[in-house]
Amino acid sequence: MQLDDLIVYFRGEFVPYGSAKLGLLTHALQYGTGCFEGIRAFWNADAEQLYVFEPLAHYRRLRRSAGVLLMSPVPSPQRLSEVTAELCRRNGFRSDVYIRPFIFKSDETFGIRLDGIGDDLAIVAFSNDRYFDNDDGQRLCVSSWRRIDDNAVPARAKVTGSYVNVALAKSEARLNGFDDAIVLGEDGHISEASAANAFLVRDGVVTTPGVSQNLLEGITRALIARLISQELGLTLDERQVDRSELYGADEIVLCGTGVGVAWVKSIDHRPVGDGRLGPVASRLRTLYDDITRGRLTIPGVEARAVYPSAAQLAQRVAQLPHADANFARGRYAEAEHEAARP
Repeated sequence: MQLDDLIVYFRGEFVPYGSAKLGLLTHALQYGTGCFEGIRAFWNADAEQLYVFEPLAHYRRLRRSAGVLLMSPVPSPQRLSEVTAELCRRNGFRSDVYIRPFIFKSDETFGIRLDGIGDDLAIVAFSNDRYFDNDDGQRLCVSSWRRIDDNAVPARAKVTGSYVNVALAKSEARLNGFDDAIVLGEDGHISEASAANAFLVRDGVVTTPGVSQNLLEGITRALIARLISQELGLTLDERQVDRSELYGADEIVLCGTGVGVAWVKSIDHRPVGDGRLGPVASRLRTLYDDITRGRLTIPGVEARAVYPSAAQLAQRVAQLPHADANFARGRYAEAEHEAARP
């Protein structure tokens, strides 16, 4: 990935990545006063289409996060979804894409406060196949760091500065030879992994920490919960989950925008189940891949197509004046020829 080749959305305009500049005293840089989303778009080679997964849901959550930080009204989720699709088109992505929208306190000043400080919005998108390799299973530990409490920094808001909390846990895990960490709340119950929600499977029942456990109300989490109940026909129990339940689980599944759906091989050096990919994780991974790549449609779950279909292009051409239509047909034929080149 060459950053200088990217087009980004910055302060209401599409500009080259290198033209998006911030000052050293930008408030968000000094104090972590920003909020963000992680959105993925998935390339379907057979359909020659790029699908953005649940953009409206992500942008609704971004608006809520911005409200916590006393930021000015954010453009509508529909408008930002359209901007995101256009950003992907301008970059011409033909692979999986990671999209990072963020709003930040942009005044160049000092002083710890949220009120009376201006803010700006930016969106960066770049080709990215996966957050980490999740095919071989994750080796986890329980972190010595505790999840920050809702009354300190709300986990429901994706506040940039608060991610130091889980960064400490993730680095502790990596430096001790693990892939990631499970973080407990101050009461000793399971919260989540560093950047993923957790589901435990035992004797055909799936358990996940409730949203009061200082975890992010994940959009992928909501989809996985729905699939567990409706597609797999399993009982889903949302409640407080003890640490020791990790060690007795038949399967542990992680999910999130970055990780997708990942399975856990071991926790604190103890194998999970037989240490291999289990049936629940396997089925969820297949369903998730089909949904996000537009192969399977689930009511109420959005996979937004980025590129117009051939029928849509033909309809647009037909609406043009005769001369413009002939020109457009020629340009469309050139585009088809270019896309067919190896």
